[in-house]
Parts: sequence; structure tokens; C-alpha cells
Amino acid sequence: MTKQRHRDEELFFEAVMTLDSQAACKAFFEDICTIKELEAIAQRMRVACLLDSGSNYLEVSEATGASSATISRVNRCLNYGSGYREVIDTMKKAGKLNDNGSDLEK
Repeated sequence: MTKQRHRDEELFFEAVMTLDSQAACKAFFEDICTIKELEAIAQRMRVACLLDSGSNYLEVSEATGASSATISRVNRCLNYGSGYREVIDTMKKAGKLNDNGSDLEK
């Protein structure tokens, strides 16, 4: 069964899909999120990359400062969800993410 989404969530997802550059994405998320929210989102993405690369919880915690609860939730989503997996695989194929979980230097 799929989750029932509120109309506002659908509007938000449609808005995200209109973003066509990193600059546009950065501007939108800086406007829509608080600094702490954006930091938390970015931290979860880094946690997912590190877990995907084979890092254990302690290594991920030391590298990111994330709590064990955050790491556990991201791990669950990485293993049983599809969002992190799709993004990580796409970034690897595009050469924007190393197998060790680090992003490539620009």
C-alpha cells in the first residue's frame, strides 16, 4: 500500500522537480529550510553514503556527529526504502560519488 500524501507535500515534490541546477536547488532549500534543518538533511545524506560504503555505526558517528538513532533510521531507509538507494546509485554512475562514500572534488 502506498502512503497517502497531503496536497501540500505533492506541491513541494513538484516544486523540487522543477529545479534544474545545483544553484537553483541550493537557493530553494536555503529559503525553505532553517539552517539546522538543512544541516540535518545534509548529515543524513552523508550518513547514507558512509553506510553504503561499508562504514560501521561508530565510524559514521565519528565522521558525521550523527546520533545512533539517526544512523539507525538512515540505515533502515537505505536497506528497505528506495530513495537513498536511487540517489546514491545515480550519483555513483554520474561520477559524483566515490565507492568509499566521499564526494568527488570539483
